[in-house]
Amino acid sequence: MIKKIALAVSAITLSMSASLSVLAANMPEKNQFLADSHYALGHVDSAQQDSVPQRGPVDVSRQLDASEIDYAAVGPAHFGSLTSSKYEDGRRVTWSNGLDRIVKLDHDTFEVLATYYFPEQKKWTIEEADESINHFNESNQGLFDIYRGYKDASKMRDLSAVYTLLDKDNNYYVGNKKGSIDVYRDSYPADRNSAITPAASFKLPDNLGFVMTLNMTYDGWLVVVTEHGYLLTVKRDFSEYQMLRINHAEGAEDKATGPAGKGWVRNGMAIDQDGGIFLASQDHMHKIIWNGKTLSLDEADGAWSVQYPNTLGEGTGATPSLMGFGDEDKLVIITDGNDLMNVMAFWRDDIPADWTPLAGKDPRIAGSLPASMGSLNLTAIQSEQSVVVSGYGALVVNNQPNNAPWYLPKQAQTLLVAFLGSSPQYQPYGVQKFAWNPDKKALENDWVNTEVSSPNSVPIVSQGSNLVYLVGARDNQWTLEAMNWDSGESAFHYVIGDQRYNSLFAGTLLDENGRVHFGTSWGRVRLNTDPAKSGVVVGAQ
Repeated sequence: MIKKIALAVSAITLSMSASLSVLAANMPEKNQFLADSHYALGHVDSAQQDSVPQRGPVDVSRQLDASEIDYAAVGPAHFGSLTSSKYEDGRRVTWSNGLDRIVKLDHDTFEVLATYYFPEQKKWTIEEADESINHFNESNQGLFDIYRGYKDASKMRDLSAVYTLLDKDNNYYVGNKKGSIDVYRDSYPADRNSAITPAASFKLPDNLGFVMTLNMTYDGWLVVVTEHGYLLTVKRDFSEYQMLRINHAEGAEDKATGPAGKGWVRNGMAIDQDGGIFLASQDHMHKIIWNGKTLSLDEADGAWSVQYPNTLGEGTGATPSLMGFGDEDKLVIITDGNDLMNVMAFWRDDIPADWTPLAGKDPRIAGSLPASMGSLNLTAIQSEQSVVVSGYGALVVNNQPNNAPWYLPKQAQTLLVAFLGSSPQYQPYGVQKFAWNPDKKALENDWVNTEVSSPNSVPIVSQGSNLVYLVGARDNQWTLEAMNWDSGESAFHYVIGDQRYNSLFAGTLLDENGRVHFGTSWGRVRLNTDPAKSGVVVGAQ
């Protein structure tokens, strides 16, 4: 016990002292039109950094008690949740959408307050969830388990949208495959316990492809990107919109690749406070300008498009992340489309006058380094995760299975890290951080941790505790992994449990109180590590 206490004190002291350099980094300017919380849209905020100021847990490695794990059985594909502004009673809710429903959960108790089922969509039951979970608990490494993963993955074809947005008035925006943006809100706006009601819908013009992602400008316009390369700004009340087609989008409707149908645009976008909209298409990184009235692709207005390496032909798996605010160097970060992906940095505004372009590269490319995971010396790695950015640091994880059966096609190997990701047979290893050196004007390797496994979750950085958190795996059990942001050393880990806690490409989140949240194959989880709290299990409503 004394040793554990000493370790805990040491970890807290190290974390607090090391956090000083991180806290000195500038944060993105707060978007006043988003919900007044630390998680109002996917990847945290308009800058898409997956970095928050609040402290997360600091502890010793241990098995969590059942009372420290809150589980809400809200159905499949709840990849993220958004936190509301405070209601009149001073409390908050979190909104989350999945395959068949939208739910509101109480921020304090984790109780499901309201559920809205999508019309004409199959309703998934707790019994179906338990049957799937029990299968993977019995076995998650053989041919029949891969087939079971394929079967479970097939239902994701009906997923309406991954990216959602919550505005300052607690309007919840969801894009769908029918080419519409739907708005949901409380049936009684002042009552967080009231039912979820559809409030409005905006039908995009025909033939634009389905809504791929949402964000919001700093003057309060929704920004929408479609799979076929159209970008729209839409007033929040849907009374007006502007639209253009992104550069190089000709024929985008025919450029989806592979059985997964990876479209010409397949990720989110980042927005800065000056109207810059940053998105990646299948071959290019783009900046589009919004001046408050119109959209522009004109270089004279500050817009640009730059080709990036894409030997696989499927484009980046990353949402662009903004780096640098205030008087810092201003960059935008993605991974490229090579078999061995590179982390790439682009000058997002004017290219510095004294900048010497990298040999053989466009002058706008500020840096490019392979994510080979250090001593693992990987020759192939592609991640479907956004690059996590905090200060001048940029972090990626390895989602390439450690082994793959000879009979499994390459395009199906995602199943191994999705539904079988905790299996020692397949789980990947490696977390790598890069850093921008403002003195040398260079992207550099910072550290690699080859012992931590992040099968499929999106990490998040807590600037308050100077730790990066992700959902990992050890001994076929799902875990929470915490690593020091400055050194990459493992600070501690929690053993969470069996296949009920598979994160399935969900984001690792920190709520307003610093508690860890994440989505699972069939629900949502909160790690309630305050011993004064008791766990709850919430069934479907």
